[in-house]
Amino acid sequence: MKRTHLAVLSLALATAMHPLLTLAQQPSVTPPTPTALAANSQTAFSVLRGRWVRPDGGYVISIKAVDAGGTLDTSYANPSPLPFYTAKATRDGDALKLFFELRAGGYNGSTYTLNYDAASDQLKGVYYQAVARQKFEVVFVRAK
Repeated sequence: MKRTHLAVLSLALATAMHPLLTLAQQPSVTPPTPTALAANSQTAFSVLRGRWVRPDGGYVISIKAVDAGGTLDTSYANPSPLPFYTAKATRDGDALKLFFELRAGGYNGSTYTLNYDAASDQLKGVYYQAVARQKFEVVFVRAK
């Protein structure tokens, strides 16, 4: 009789521990380090480098480099050179988003809010002309 109770108890204990044993056997997932995340972002951002032209007016954004934090080394011509006050790229999942702000040459507060479209290799989004308080849908194509 004692052996039967012992066998039932062993079986009950083994059944109760089964989920714990399964979890213990699974490989642990190590979260990516900040350095790995930065390298991943920098790799994703590298596709943004190049000269981008807005066909409807010849406006040009030249992206020379992007650091791991998304800060862009860039220039803008409309057609005369104008400095960007802010030039930043961010990741939202797989999406690459860009934000540019002008604060010079009569464009004070004007912005570009763009998304990189990998399928067409274009930057698409909205140009906000602050002085006129108007928004325009815009596209930049990569200059070859």
